[in-house]
Parts: sequence; C-alpha cells; structure tokens
Amino acid sequence: MTQALSGRTVADAQALAAHFRAMVMGEEAPDPALGDLQALQGVSRLHARRKCALLAWNALEQALAGPTPG
Repeated sequence: MTQALSGRTVADAQALAAHFRAMVMGEEAPDPALGDLQALQGVSRLHARRKCALLAWNALEQALAGPTPG
C-alpha cells in the first residue's frame, strides 16, 4: 500500500483506496491503476480474508478523513 501511494495526492490516494476496496469486495474488476495490488484480487473470493486485506486501507481512509467530532 505505501509503495502504491508514494508521491500521490490525497485525492489520488482516496481514489486508489476506493478502487482497491471495490476490487476486494468483488464489486469491480481490477483497475490497472492498482498496479501490483491487482495481485490481491483473489481475496474477493475469500470472505474471511477481506477484512485482513482492507485493514490498512481502512486506517488510511480514517486518517485522511480527519478527526471524528465528539
């Protein structure tokens, strides 16, 4: 993930995260923009492993969203 995001803008990182999430959830075919991350497309068939594959991406999305109000 860090290699794929290196040098990207926040908007690009968010878009890449959305494409990755859609691929892992089986909602979209792998996007060529994912590069080496396309190797994880098989995770979409392993429902128990989806959370594992998305853990770092969820943390990234939360960090980019900023602090939660409260």
